[in-house]
Amino acid sequence: MKKIKNHPSGEQLDSFDKYPCYYGNDLELVYTPEKSVFTLWAPSASKVRLNLYSSGEGGEAEERLEMSMADNGTWRMVVDRDLKGSFYTFQIEKDGSWLDETPGIWAKAVGINGNRAAVIDLNETNPEGWDSDSRLELKMYSDIILYELHHRDFSIDPDSGIEHKGKFLALTETGTKTPEGQSTGLDHLKELGVTHIHILPSFDFATIDETKLEENKYNWGYDPKNYNVPDGSYSTDPADPMVRIREFKEMVKTLHQNGFRIVLDVVYNHTASTDHSNFNLTVPGYFYRQNPDGSYSDASGCGNETASEREMVRHYIIESVKYWAKEYHIDGFRFDLMGIHDIETMNRLREELLKIDPTIFVYGEGWLAADSPLPFEQRAVKENVRHMEGIAVFNDEFRDGLKGSTFDEQEPGYGSGNINGHFEPVKYGIVGGTQHPQVVYDGLLYCDGPYAGAPSQMVNFVSCHDGYTLIDKLKLSVHGDEVSNELLPIDKLIHTVLLTAQGIPFMRGGDEMMQDKQGVPNSFKSPDAVNRIDWALKAKNRDLFDYIRGLIALRKAHPAFRIPTVEGLQQCLHFLDTGDSGVIAYTLGEYANGDEWKEILVAYNGNRHQAEINIPEQEWMVVCRDGQINLDSQDSLPGGNTQISPSSALILYRQ
Repeated sequence: MKKIKNHPSGEQLDSFDKYPCYYGNDLELVYTPEKSVFTLWAPSASKVRLNLYSSGEGGEAEERLEMSMADNGTWRMVVDRDLKGSFYTFQIEKDGSWLDETPGIWAKAVGINGNRAAVIDLNETNPEGWDSDSRLELKMYSDIILYELHHRDFSIDPDSGIEHKGKFLALTETGTKTPEGQSTGLDHLKELGVTHIHILPSFDFATIDETKLEENKYNWGYDPKNYNVPDGSYSTDPADPMVRIREFKEMVKTLHQNGFRIVLDVVYNHTASTDHSNFNLTVPGYFYRQNPDGSYSDASGCGNETASEREMVRHYIIESVKYWAKEYHIDGFRFDLMGIHDIETMNRLREELLKIDPTIFVYGEGWLAADSPLPFEQRAVKENVRHMEGIAVFNDEFRDGLKGSTFDEQEPGYGSGNINGHFEPVKYGIVGGTQHPQVVYDGLLYCDGPYAGAPSQMVNFVSCHDGYTLIDKLKLSVHGDEVSNELLPIDKLIHTVLLTAQGIPFMRGGDEMMQDKQGVPNSFKSPDAVNRIDWALKAKNRDLFDYIRGLIALRKAHPAFRIPTVEGLQQCLHFLDTGDSGVIAYTLGEYANGDEWKEILVAYNGNRHQAEINIPEQEWMVVCRDGQINLDSQDSLPGGNTQISPSSALILYRQ
């Protein structure tokens, strides 16, 4: 008889830190046609049973099987027949009571609403050509241009021309157009020219009832339920466990074929529920941080926070991310409230991803929603990003400096005429949050020094799904008799700064055509009428779209805007003395980062009036001026005293 190794004693269960760990790759199901082996890590359980069902919802269990105690806090059951097509749950007994059933925490396929795990052959979910699917080449992180979208928002508009509205498959369709003949969907993304598609949470989340999709209940997906399964509401058949997986893979394959990489927004910092989460129904209390009084800590603002510093929580997060990278060919991960996680977890995670593909990109929100028991020096926050090589954080200095405070809807930023106090935060973004001798760090809004060890550790942005869209913010904060005529130039200027700054630019989907949310800041539960991209705006605001497309083309064509190192930036980027003009101007010189242009001059006029600056007297070719951009322009300037139009940029180069 095999001796059980390290099943916990009562003393070990007195402290979560003493719980035995299990690192086997067989959690929680290994399927073959001959047998299914179920292994559950549940060290604090006194009994565990496996419940087998014929369907993903409803009906009584066909069998209830007592699982046997195994090594390192696990329980095991072998079923010697082909279970493919069956569904299952686990159930633990603790302190004399049976807890509710759970699909487990490692489920890779689930039935409708994710309440039961499914037995499938994952190989049968691979679309044709999946084995030859490959990531587009990425030479440097600094080459990345991020575009954030929500599956439903991106395609649900009745005039999108997209057949599979609100579904994964929407991103597989080509040739889709508006009634005005404007390209939509995948073709729109190709036309725009971004490199990485950041999709909002796409794992199985709790809010949407997949049996009642006709109710069109809306959510962004930041309420995790099953971390390792695509959400059923974005599939064409949530009841079939195979469909959501196959369609997600089809989406990934199509995006890859069309020149994009895919970033998955992940939310390991909290779960949708606490007491009834799959974590607590498997190992009660272990996966969450507690306050000294035993209550759940809530740095997420959602009722709980996960304890990434505990060994099996860390193991779970890392293995889950690796699974998405391997099984679904995901190219990057954006961590929601990354500051809740500890630095060691994030560093170990990146090390593991490097083994899969060294070009997988990891970034996140470098903050928390509230305080946490995790000591500050251990938190994966923006202030500690230097201790997380290759991991990036969002630049809120740049965001609020450029467009105005996120916390004061009425306050304008540098891009809309509020020069005082916003000069240095914008410069901070221009140098990618790194050390630069010409940035005065005492003039920043939220920090007192550079964070990033490389420009690619800073994600510059002005809007995302959270908060106001850019145009909504501008409508609230820009005032005056001529505001209706000023919004477009201001919008163009802000995007110019964003897409020419060093670091990694991030765009919210829809901003390229002035998509608004009717002034709703936090629209995570608002209806489609508020959140959807109105594709009619593309024709209406085609001038803005073409301008942004031109900026992206400029950035991609000229590596001077994508310098990868601090040393390179310090050597090549030099700010010009513009006095009190309100103009920020700098040069990128000596064929910066191998650029074909010898020197580039960039100037931004944040004033809502014309400004004058002195430009070195050279023969300058004009790329961008007065809200127009043309990479092949033959216009030139001699230098000297030069006028810059209100709320506009000037981009020049010389050979």
